Amino acid sequence: NATGQLAGVRGTLRVTQPQLFVDLNRDKTKMMGVQVASVFDAMQAYLSSLYVNDFNKYGRIWRVQLQAEPEFRDNPTDIGRIFVRNDQGQMVPLSGVTDVSYRAGANAVSRFNGFPSIQISGAPAPGVSSGESLDLIKKLAAETLPQGYGFEWSGASYQEVKAGNQAPMVLAFGIVVVFLVLAAQYEKWSLPIAVLGALPIAVLGALVAVWMRGLAQDIYFQIGLLTLVGLSAKNAILIVEFCVSAHREGMGVVEAALEAARLRFRPIIMTSLAFILGVVPLAISTGAGSAARHSIGTGVIGGMIAATFLAIFFVPLFFVLIQKASEFVVRREETMLENLDKPKKK
Repeated sequence: NATGQLAGVRGTLRVTQPQLFVDLNRDKTKMMGVQVASVFDAMQAYLSSLYVNDFNKYGRIWRVQLQAEPEFRDNPTDIGRIFVRNDQGQMVPLSGVTDVSYRAGANAVSRFNGFPSIQISGAPAPGVSSGESLDLIKKLAAETLPQGYGFEWSGASYQEVKAGNQAPMVLAFGIVVVFLVLAAQYEKWSLPIAVLGALPIAVLGALVAVWMRGLAQDIYFQIGLLTLVGLSAKNAILIVEFCVSAHREGMGVVEAALEAARLRFRPIIMTSLAFILGVVPLAISTGAGSAARHSIGTGVIGGMIAATFLAIFFVPLFFVLIQKASEFVVRREETMLENLDKPKKK
């Protein structure tokens, strides 16, 4: 709590819990002919409860629990008034074989993975991400825990640490899926690169928007990035599709790119603005869970603004560069095949 980056940190262990300690003198108990188990059974029966048996009456089953009346077990001195029978059949008071005293001890000793443990719970301070909090706890544990002590995560923290490095894999998988779908649609491996060229621009816009608002790049922001993969590709597809269609009709590469950008400018602006305005409530929301909505909304808005007003100029350029490079490779391969087909001179 003193670091200022964590809030509400508390543990379950209290080492100053008042406890009544009953010390059994086993040597004295043996000398008096009293069984140790008889002492503990008597204390359980009178101070707590002891199950005896069941009996049937009035068509019901009743349990028999042995326990002393409350007025005979509300004071530590009442332990000495309990008697047990020794091997000779004599009654021996527990005051002769036990010493009762108050001590301070742990309220509960729990175990985790077989080790004695203390559960510590808390939350990140406002403006601090959960990942930064986990790193801070690792640092504090390395600096303060003595030799022989360690720590493990549990609950939501364990799940976050276990799945924390999967976000780049999920994002990469989304990009691969989009690439394969576009490759099947255009029947080319090169044109999807022009479409996905808008993705870095969208990611840059999302990062700038989150940075300007001072938000953390948490898991919700990463979900927004995965959403931007499809949203930024959608705008680029609208341009590249018309570029391919115009080029197949006989227009030059540059002319086709300019014509597609001119024709699709208004639809892209209209659909993108409609989506951005629809996400604005997430970015300005309040109440419970608003931090998660701020991360998603702000990242998506920033990415869509960049993908709309910047990618509209870069996507046609990407198409021109990739299409010319593809045509150059095709012409070179055709030239090589023609040279191979020509008969060699003797």
